[in-house]
Amino acid sequence: MSDRLRITFLGTGTSMGVPVIGCPCEVCQSKDPKDNRLRSSVLIQKGDTNIIIDSGPDFRYQTLRAGVKSLSALVFTHEHKDHTAGMDDVRAFNFIQRKPVEVYASTSVEKALRNEFHYAFSDVKYPGVPEIRINNISSNANFEIEGLLFEPIQVYHHKLPVLGFRIGDFTYITDANSIAEEEIEKVRGTKVLVLNALRRQTHISHFTLDEALRLIDEIKPDKAYLTHISHQMGKHEDVSKELPAHVSIAHDQLEIDL
Repeated sequence: MSDRLRITFLGTGTSMGVPVIGCPCEVCQSKDPKDNRLRSSVLIQKGDTNIIIDSGPDFRYQTLRAGVKSLSALVFTHEHKDHTAGMDDVRAFNFIQRKPVEVYASTSVEKALRNEFHYAFSDVKYPGVPEIRINNISSNANFEIEGLLFEPIQVYHHKLPVLGFRIGDFTYITDANSIAEEEIEKVRGTKVLVLNALRRQTHISHFTLDEALRLIDEIKPDKAYLTHISHQMGKHEDVSKELPAHVSIAHDQLEIDL
């Protein structure tokens, strides 16, 4: 791995993934692999540093598919299960690295992790449980992981606070439908912006395609990628034809270098 920042989209789907279980729609039945979307997560690599944002239910398969051999840190955006449910599988990295995995989470996410994975936090641990070390983060303080500076971006998922992150010229925002102007200011000047766009129709807690495109037009990154996509958005090939030249709909296993 070079010293350039590499971003790999481990998953680009919404909470149910695509295809959705039992769904007969043309997107779920598509033969295009770009229409198959695991739950949203990204791998950030620089040199020997491997940082993953969110460990949803597909975490094990995503890391196997991407060939991830070590994990420097796991960073959480928020506590919903499609972003946290796979955390138990850090056990494999505990075994390989022989140390706890550094986890970066807000106090509300930590509370959810302690509830869901209570066995990992007990005073007397069963052999083989995941070993993690919690590092508390918030929207008003930058933090550093192995030389990479993370600037949190406070967004809202309906009424739930969610953290996006800016790392240099790269910004990642998922599960949002509202961003205050002072938080948008943190994003301005970013070269690559990843933003959630669930579907075309209005949704209570996610940006629609049009809302995401308007925000992208306001921020004006060099390049933007849409993620957290549902089957209601339409087929990857069809949506791609509608987008401005500097905007792409992301797909699983897409890699970008900065």
